[in-house]
Amino acid sequence: MASKSLQDLKQQVQGAAQEAVTAAGSSAQQVVDQATEAGQKAMDQVAKATQETIDKTANQASETFSGFGKKFGLIR
Repeated sequence: MASKSLQDLKQQVQGAAQEAVTAAGSSAQQVVDQATEAGQKAMDQVAKATQETIDKTANQASETFSGFGKKFGLIR
């Protein structure tokens, strides 16, 4: 009987340990997913800000050259 009780206890401990490992794995995956999502959002924001800066700079350059062209009579 004692052997059966020990075997049952061993199975219960193994089952609990497996559940704990599974739960820890799920939690770790959630952390990785959240970090990946946050990183992607940050990269999207950087790309958007960079594109906006490029667009503004290009517009300013275009306006400046247009102003020079008008000033020197190259553009009407």
